[in-house]
Amino acid sequence: MKPQKILKKILSGSKNVRFEELMALAVAFGFELKRTTGSHRILKHSTLPAQLSLQPASDGKAKRYQMKQLLDLVEEYNLTLADEEENR
Repeated sequence: MKPQKILKKILSGSKNVRFEELMALAVAFGFELKRTTGSHRILKHSTLPAQLSLQPASDGKAKRYQMKQLLDLVEEYNLTLADEEENR
């Protein structure tokens, strides 16, 4: 699924977001996987001081509070999707 569609899905309030979709969205916003500790994925952005820690729920879905954390970072730092930048 394209990052724009995943973002729309999350913004619409869907609770049916897979963990892999959230990871793909984070990468599309410029985050890179730095390490894995157990089930936690630690992601860093090259221009941000904050890091993002994501962990799948037991059913393989993304956790709502982690979706909100990503969206909060996107809003706070005015991040754009990688493919949006390519189209400029």
